[in-house]
Amino acid sequence: MEFTITFIRLFAWSIYLVLPLLAFLGLVIVVLGLWVCKIEKWNRFDALYWSFITATTVGYGDIRPLKKLSKVLSVLIAIVGMMLTGLIIAITIRTATIAFEKHADEQTIEAIKMKFN
Repeated sequence: MEFTITFIRLFAWSIYLVLPLLAFLGLVIVVLGLWVCKIEKWNRFDALYWSFITATTVGYGDIRPLKKLSKVLSVLIAIVGMMLTGLIIAITIRTATIAFEKHADEQTIEAIKMKFN
């Protein structure tokens, strides 16, 4: 339980520190999605749905751009989305590593290393 509490605290603090960057990347995704909305004449909800599905590289394919500029913007949305999700994944991994190192004793760490060598 201590590991979980440490992880949650570190994760929350890390997200707080990078929140301006996460917000900026999210804003870029929204603005590009709304731009595609105007080009493709979609409603705003569908545009925001599509832009975040594209940004997370899920890409259901139920809504897709047909015009060339929209397709270019969708590539930009995907790149920005990879930065956004990559940042969150990096924070998660680093936080878990720090929490693990704090709560695992040397014998446990050595036993795990031996198991994988």
